[in-house]
Amino acid sequence: MRRISLNSFLAGGLVMALIFAVSPRPAIAASAAEINRDATAALIDLYKRYPAAEALAKDAKAILVFPKILKAGLMIGGESGDGVLRVKDKPVGYYNTSGVSYGLQAGAQTFGYVLFLMTDAAVKSLDKAQGLEVGVGPSVVVMDEGMAMKTTTTTMQSDIYAMIFGQKGMMAGLGIQGSKITKLDRR
Repeated sequence: MRRISLNSFLAGGLVMALIFAVSPRPAIAASAAEINRDATAALIDLYKRYPAAEALAKDAKAILVFPKILKAGLMIGGESGDGVLRVKDKPVGYYNTSGVSYGLQAGAQTFGYVLFLMTDAAVKSLDKAQGLEVGVGPSVVVMDEGMAMKTTTTTMQSDIYAMIFGQKGMMAGLGIQGSKITKLDRR
């Protein structure tokens, strides 16, 4: 097993900090109107591709849409993007998702994801303890293309369903990742 020196670890962290410092961050600077426009387009496309997504939307208490997330990493990685919480198709709040990862990884990509919040408890969990930590709290089911094709309203029994879409770029590797969703002050 190859040991990673402290210098290599710090150099990787410095490279990541520089990447995020000089990278354009349109998702972070997006206005509420831009986030809503992009979220609407993402949902329309998602419903066309996966009828299960539209079925989930009909039964969901709320839908949290992150239309564009930027992820980049070289041993240490990070991701961030802004989204909108919708109840009955009306925006009720804006959120940021951010995460860090560590492991054998390299590259950059953009993607989006939607969280279908199926219970009142799942909706309330967004604002508890300064945000929802994915992997902690309500049960989250991440759906890939195959699962999205097979899901029906009778097979849904979890608090939150996540669907990832629009992946572009290359990000390869194995690592440990955590992400957190926090409320933004946007109007």
